Amino acid sequence: MDKKLVKAINDQIKAEFDSEYIYLGMAAWAMKEGYEGAASFMFIQADEERFHAMKFVKFLGEMDEKVVIPQVDKPGTEFESLQEIIEKAYEHEQYITKRIHDLVKLSDEVGDPATNDFLSWYVEEQIEEESNFRAILKKLKITGGKGHALLMIDSQLGQRATFTPPADGEE
Repeated sequence: MDKKLVKAINDQIKAEFDSEYIYLGMAAWAMKEGYEGAASFMFIQADEERFHAMKFVKFLGEMDEKVVIPQVDKPGTEFESLQEIIEKAYEHEQYITKRIHDLVKLSDEVGDPATNDFLSWYVEEQIEEESNFRAILKKLKITGGKGHALLMIDSQLGQRATFTPPADGEE
């Protein structure tokens, strides 16, 4: 593999592990504030981000390339509201989407069809990630994020099932 691409994937591994910790920080805040549904949702989101990081780790391993296990940045745990958390999560997913698109461009530039094919899963995943957070944010904005509506949204967030990694071949 092209060394620039290997470095970029290792940088993405860090971004994915940072994502896991960002969502853990959000879950910790939600738990402390009594948003049990949002806490559960964010814990599951953290599990999903760890899975994303590990997919990259395993890919580099399969390609017989060096994997750099990163130091993770300390996440924030202080927020003003549930809406702020969802806004920050949505912005973060947009940031991750841009990073994935940059990886796709780089894999095209260096002529690496195997990596490009591998990244197609992430392109689709990011469409889903952004869509989920955008939908939650729209609901919070429509309701004003207060009172019974806020409790109902929190309850809906808690209905998210636990994260189950895709079966082999479905990744």
